[in-house]
This record gives sequence, C-alpha cells and structure tokens, in this order.
Amino acid sequence: MSKAKILLIYTGGTIGMIKDYETGALKAFDFDELLDKIPELRLLDCEISTASFETVIDSSNMNPAYWNQLCDFIEQGYDAYDGFVVLHGSDTMSYSASAVSFMLENLSKPVVFTGSQLPIGDLRTDAKENLITAVQVAALRKRNRPLITEVCLYFEYKLYRANRTSKISAENFEAFTSPNHPELLTSGVHLTINEDALWKPNKKQLKVHKKLVTEVLLLKIYPGISQCLVEAMLNVPCVRGVVLETFGAGNTTTEQWFIDALKATIKRGVPVVNVTQCISGSVHMGNYETSVALKKMGVINGGDITSEAAIAKMMYLLGQNLGPKVFKTVFETSLRGEMS
Repeated sequence: MSKAKILLIYTGGTIGMIKDYETGALKAFDFDELLDKIPELRLLDCEISTASFETVIDSSNMNPAYWNQLCDFIEQGYDAYDGFVVLHGSDTMSYSASAVSFMLENLSKPVVFTGSQLPIGDLRTDAKENLITAVQVAALRKRNRPLITEVCLYFEYKLYRANRTSKISAENFEAFTSPNHPELLTSGVHLTINEDALWKPNKKQLKVHKKLVTEVLLLKIYPGISQCLVEAMLNVPCVRGVVLETFGAGNTTTEQWFIDALKATIKRGVPVVNVTQCISGSVHMGNYETSVALKKMGVINGGDITSEAAIAKMMYLLGQNLGPKVFKTVFETSLRGEMS
C-alpha cells in the first residue's frame, strides 16, 4: 500500500511561530523547512507537502476571502492528496472550520484544522503534538481509503467534528469543546476512533461553494436589552440574515416591541435563526410561552447548532439564493453533521 500524501496548509497563527532568542520576538518560520523544525514528522508513514498563504495572517483577521483561498488549495490538490491539514490561529478556528465544512460539499477526504496555544519553538509548546497527530489523523485509511471524510478540528488529544466546536479557553491547552457531539477520536497511547460518530461520505463529486453572503447579524439577547438598540440593528439596510442568541431552550423577552421588531424583519425577507447562548443543549421553540411567538412568526429553529456554525451556515445558504420557505427547511436540516 502506497504512503498517504498529505498537504499541510499554513494560514498563520501561533503554531507557526518561533522565538528569536536575541530579541525575544515571535516570527513566522518558513514552512518549506518544516521537516527540519519538526523532524518527528519524518517518522510518520506518509508523504508531507506544504503550502502557505502568500501573506500569513493573525486569525483575528480571518474572513471569507481567506476561506476561499483555503478551499482553492484543497480543490486544486484534491486528486493529488489523500488528506489536508490546516494550521490556523485558534481564536477564529471554529468559525473557519465550520465555514469550510459547508463550502466543501460531498467531501470524501479529511480536512483537519489544528493550531496551538504556544509557539512551536516554545519549550512547553503544545504545537508539536497537535501538528504530528493532526497529520497522523489525516493519513488514517481503511481498506485503502481515507477513514476521516469530513472537516474536523484536532486540539489537545481530541479530534472533533469542526462545525460542532467552540473555543472555550484563551489560556488552557484544552481550548476547544464539542458539547453536543462526541469526540471523533481520542489520542493516548493509541488512537481510539469513535467510528459511529464519523460522518458517512457519499460517492458524489466534490463541489466547492465560494459564494458567501457576509451581511449576517449576531444578536445576543440579555436582560434589559433596549428597544432602540434592537430596532436599530435589525433595521440596518444591509442586514441579510440574523442569528439570534437566546436564553435556555430558545426563549426571549415577550415585550411586544421585541416581537414586532422580529416580525417586521422576517416580513422583509430576512431569515432569523434561533440558537441558544448556553454552551450545551438545544433550542426547543414552543416548550415555553416565551418562545411560542417566535415559532408562530417563522423564526428558524437552530436546534443544537453552535453560534459559529450558525453564522457560517447562514452565509453559505444566503449565497444559494433560496426562497424563504426552502431556506427555513434547509437550515433546519443537518447538511454536514452540524446539528443533531
């Protein structure tokens, strides 16, 4: 059996930094010299090639134009490589990985996002383990075919479905969680794979969707939120979609001005999706009086989707030019395993 061929794509972020010991400053290293920096990669039973954004970025500057670049790398190398590893800053990794999961329809190869909390040259770095295992995961095969066939995220000994993740810590090595879907793989002495949790691929040809609509408003509800602010945000002319972060199982204030503002937004043809601001759990509109009105007016039920995935899915579906009823039906359907 031939060795798996893996393309390592560097976008920027802490993982690709080394310390200049004379100045103490962090700087990006040349990824063409990756095997020299991490010789342990030579021990893996795969062939590794590297690619990089022409100008690497801090992940706080990530946006859909860069997501398109990422998908270009994957699309152009799709037939030549068995798997892809994306090195990305952790701050926006869940957003990027979620977006790429929707942009790559009919994916049948692994795309593994990873990064680190400390630079690769730091003595206590988590970068080496994350990178080495991410490459190993991308190279996993069963019956000479890739075992992982979805966009996922590897961090601190765990592999998650990417569009189920959220970053929960700015300081701990265990920086990500997937509260509503089990880990796909756990790294210990052995790699323990949860095959029942893996996304099942189809045999259709890869389709890459690059049209994303970015005018999506994330509106987080809180006690005492004012009428003037809500109406001002919802009435901004450029708003094309709204992700509404609500309390508990999808509940909001029942103040009439709030209900009327949402009704007017939906009447204008702007889809509104209801997601919970809780770390885990799901929206169940209609269970409480405080969400009955939302259900009646046609607010989309986001189920247990994360806010990161909801924003990415909204951008993706808005780019598909769907009618309101079809949009609601499709959003409430799991497309890439992002909802239960």
